[in-house]
Amino acid sequence: MPTDVLVLGAGMVGACTALQLARRGHSVALVDRQAPGRETSYGNAGIIQREAVEPYAFPREWLAMFDVALKRGIDVNYHLGALPAVAPRLARYWHASAPRRYASIARDYSRLIEHCLVEHDALIAESGACDLVRKEGYRFAFRTQAAMDEATARAADLQQRYGVRHAVLDGDALAKAEPGLRARLPGALHWLDPWSVSDPGALVERYVQRFIDLGGHVSQGNADTLREDAGGWRVQTKAGPLHARHAVIALGPWAAELTNALGYSLPLFVKRGYHRHYIGGPGLRLPMLDAERGLVIAPMAAGMRITTGAEFAPIGAPSTPVQLAKAEAAARELIDLPVPVESAPWLGNRPCTVDMKPVMGPAPKHPGLWFNFGHSHQGFTLGPVSGRLLAEMIEGSRPLVDPAPYSPTRF
Repeated sequence: MPTDVLVLGAGMVGACTALQLARRGHSVALVDRQAPGRETSYGNAGIIQREAVEPYAFPREWLAMFDVALKRGIDVNYHLGALPAVAPRLARYWHASAPRRYASIARDYSRLIEHCLVEHDALIAESGACDLVRKEGYRFAFRTQAAMDEATARAADLQQRYGVRHAVLDGDALAKAEPGLRARLPGALHWLDPWSVSDPGALVERYVQRFIDLGGHVSQGNADTLREDAGGWRVQTKAGPLHARHAVIALGPWAAELTNALGYSLPLFVKRGYHRHYIGGPGLRLPMLDAERGLVIAPMAAGMRITTGAEFAPIGAPSTPVQLAKAEAAARELIDLPVPVESAPWLGNRPCTVDMKPVMGPAPKHPGLWFNFGHSHQGFTLGPVSGRLLAEMIEGSRPLVDPAPYSPTRF
């Protein structure tokens, strides 16, 4: 059977794009250089973030920016040598974060987020992945009452505007809900809608297996071999060349290299992040953001996973897990954190755009070529809805969401 679509990249976004196409009867080949779900999609906090209706804006307060410049906090680190290349993109990111511009961006972003649970739910059920998912929410914990009061006011505003639900836990309620906490905190916001996943990479693998069950093919190959070929596209794999009418670039943080080679200059940049697992000790029941320190503690099948914020460095640059060391110290103030499972922390890359919105739609210069990348911190959350939207665009059916705000032509 001839292949209709090549999907390059087998992370959450690529896997879901392939699966959504296969569910609609298309013949699809999913191509990656390694096994599905082993890169960015493996290393996140494992939360399907229905509450994340507004993307991460660049800090506007001068004190916060000064702390970033001096690397005082846990949430941001950078390699000095990376700044000349990334600084122009960060300047545009800062510009897009101005209140009036950001308000429009958040509205576009929220239209994708609002579908994340429904679209994941359908794929979870079909893939037999219910055992990996917990539908009990996600907590933001606070170390000071002032920070909690400010966040509570913002949560009330988000609930009114977007319908995302939350509950406010005082110190007693939080201690009862999380008896593993060793520190007495003022309280927490409990976002009620998000779902947590005990093994993010395994969920991608289940989606890929469902794709295979529907007749999809998985091949090992390098996306940089993609070439136009006889009115379609060709890519080299270990099993030989694959041809299709359409090709989808869903390479996450590696999309820039291929799109640049094809003659595009999209304003993309990469944030790196780290995690490590710990076993033993009571831990936590639900994932928790230490809101004032910028780290997440998430219970996983492999142990308590500590994740860090953003590091600005080139892909492939040496690991510098200074943020993780700070995060470990902060986490030990909250819970017992025994010896880590891994001898060295995991390091991964997040694909970002200067306006915080993903790039989804037809490539302007190449018929049959499609983009689906740039989801920043929310590729794991947005994979199914992004995959559906891209599948609908390819087949020319009515899209679930107006795709215009995410078009590559906006740049």
